[in-house]
Amino acid sequence: MIPITETIAIDESEIQEEFIRASGPGGQNVNKVSTAVQLRFDVGKSPSIPDQVRERLFLLAGKRITGGGVLIIDARRFRTQERNRRAALDRLVSLVRRAAEMPKPRRRTRPSQTARVRRLETKRKRAKKKLLRQPVSPFED
Repeated sequence: MIPITETIAIDESEIQEEFIRASGPGGQNVNKVSTAVQLRFDVGKSPSIPDQVRERLFLLAGKRITGGGVLIIDARRFRTQERNRRAALDRLVSLVRRAAEMPKPRRRTRPSQTARVRRLETKRKRAKKKLLRQPVSPFED
């Protein structure tokens, strides 16, 4: 089990890892060894994730989630499979942790009386300044 929060843990069997060839650092190794990791986690069918967290995870993941609800994380930064595996797993854990945090509810507020007066005063000043920029017509008295 991979612990996410005190109440959420993901079973290792829910995660599939595929090793692919990566571009970037590695010298001649880059053409021979599959060091990049493509981690797949089926968010839509995972029994480990509560529904509220699942919905937020869909929103947070964006393009990384396929139409079938599978989260795909690519890790190809390091030269070794193990470090890329660890990086992909860390990114999955941090993403699920962010989704597990309850968003702070927005409280509707109103601008204060002084803020309203200040806003209208600056609007008046700006309008006056723009009015002064206009050319004066020769026919006005």
